[in-house]
Amino acid sequence: MKRLGQGGPGVSVLGFGCAGTAGTYGPVDRSESLATVVAALDAGMTLVDTADFYGMGRSELMLAEVLRTRPREDVVLSVKFGAQRDPRGAFLGHDLSPAAAKTALAYTLTRLGTDYVDVYRPSRPDHVVPIEETIGAIGDLVDAGYVRHIALSEAGPETIRRAHAERPLCDVQLEYSLLSRGIEEAILPVCRELGIGVTAYGVLSRGLLSGHWSPDRSFGRGDLRANLPRFQEGNVERNLELVERLRPIAEARGVTVAQLAIAWVASRGDDIVALVGGRRPDQVAEAAAAGTLALTADDLAAIEAAVPAGAASGERYGPQQMASLDSERGS
Repeated sequence: MKRLGQGGPGVSVLGFGCAGTAGTYGPVDRSESLATVVAALDAGMTLVDTADFYGMGRSELMLAEVLRTRPREDVVLSVKFGAQRDPRGAFLGHDLSPAAAKTALAYTLTRLGTDYVDVYRPSRPDHVVPIEETIGAIGDLVDAGYVRHIALSEAGPETIRRAHAERPLCDVQLEYSLLSRGIEEAILPVCRELGIGVTAYGVLSRGLLSGHWSPDRSFGRGDLRANLPRFQEGNVERNLELVERLRPIAEARGVTVAQLAIAWVASRGDDIVALVGGRRPDQVAEAAAAGTLALTADDLAAIEAAVPAGAASGERYGPQQMASLDSERGS
């Protein structure tokens, strides 16, 4: 059991992220997606992370079906909002105005069929609306009982400090994996200084670190990875060479590469909760086993030698998205 920051809720060592079951990585079968979420909860993952724009609301509607089958207090719901999309699913930017924040939650509560969410967070900072205004609006929702805890996603050190000064944050959601270690320099120290936890997403670098990816793999319709630099020709081959360096380490421990990579993130501190994903129940079963894997000092040294910080080829996103990320601004 871990806790999201000093004042946040207690959660499982691993949480479940719903991006994959909502179609972020290509077409999904709804019944299989439902079974995948159920498998995660049955495996003891109490933290479930979603967003109102995952599947244009379909993720929340699907979760509502699952929530009806078990006590609401057994699930810690973390919801992101703010991303604007058109009918084709294209992103239009972010709106974190107080009115948008409150309206988004009203729709989220209706779709989820619940009267509160445990953690509510903007998906990305809005570079027009001051973060204090957004956090203040969520604070109003906390005071009214609709939200239990406030959090951020992909925020940089200055934004984290300003938001936390307005209302205490329980955690910040950030991409963190063996291939994405940018938070270690400035963001993670600030979170630890302020007693704010981290929920780490992309712990398998969207499949690259799964041990199952091949350079000739094709992308399904709507798969986000088709446009990500790390999956492009030239980069993907070099990144998979790093993965192969992990394979003998995993085999020596009797685990899979994916389990080793997940356990590495989980080992980085009691204040870090690794979010795992998947589109099938068997993927959840593989990931869940990493929750009990304790890495030794020798394991960690071998992993660091195989995939040192900064070894990844290609950025997390394309140039336009990277330029807009507050977490990549280094201040």
